[in-house]
Amino acid sequence: MFKKLALRSGRAVYKIAAIILFLVLWEIAARFHLLVSATFLPPFSKVITVLYHMALSGELWRHASISLQRSLIGFTCGMLFAVPLGLAIGWFQKLGNFLSPLLQVFRNMPTLALLPVFVMFFGIGELSKVMVIFWGVLWAVLLNTIAGVQDVDPQLIKAARSMGTSSLRLFATVVLPASLPFIFTGMRISATTSILILIAAEMVGASRGLGYALYFYQGNMKIPEMYGYIIVMAILGVVLNYVLEALERRNFRWRDAGGIASE
Repeated sequence: MFKKLALRSGRAVYKIAAIILFLVLWEIAARFHLLVSATFLPPFSKVITVLYHMALSGELWRHASISLQRSLIGFTCGMLFAVPLGLAIGWFQKLGNFLSPLLQVFRNMPTLALLPVFVMFFGIGELSKVMVIFWGVLWAVLLNTIAGVQDVDPQLIKAARSMGTSSLRLFATVVLPASLPFIFTGMRISATTSILILIAAEMVGASRGLGYALYFYQGNMKIPEMYGYIIVMAILGVVLNYVLEALERRNFRWRDAGGIASE
């Protein structure tokens, strides 16, 4: 038992060894003023101390909670729109051929470049930020869903049709289950993307949120606080990705989901 525990601990340390090494080098470089001024790169220990005090004061949780709320709303709206549309485009070939050129144009528009458009249409309040997230997460889910439907083995469809299975039942029992790994891959990509997009959107016309706090502290040259929020954003993205990745492995062990990533 102790041997297995030691082995698992060793593996865990090995996985984060690069991160530990990076943080040690950061601390040393800042402490001894190597390569860069400590004004612009404070020691990691100082950043963590500042972050601890911001967490105690409640400031960190206020900004993080509003950002997560915005991300969740935009992500959910994107999912509810992208999955049905992707299933329809993947299943109905004529619809896919008709919409494909338009989708290619839209998906290649930089999300943040459209932020001024969303602000003009929806104002500088919550709705514009939610719509930016909606647009940003839409494409990975949509394209992976289409790929999932089109990747279904034609022999399975032929076999089901030969047994007199109706189109609706065929879709529900064969096509949709086979597409789920692709859909989940799109969800995982979009979930982390939603946070990254929101951070940039919150730097414009926001008074709360992680992006606003980052921009505020950078503008006021409070560098340790700025790095603290950068670390929080990185941790959020990593944790979210690992949780969704673990769920994906657990629920879809039977199939390697080869979905396509959003560019």
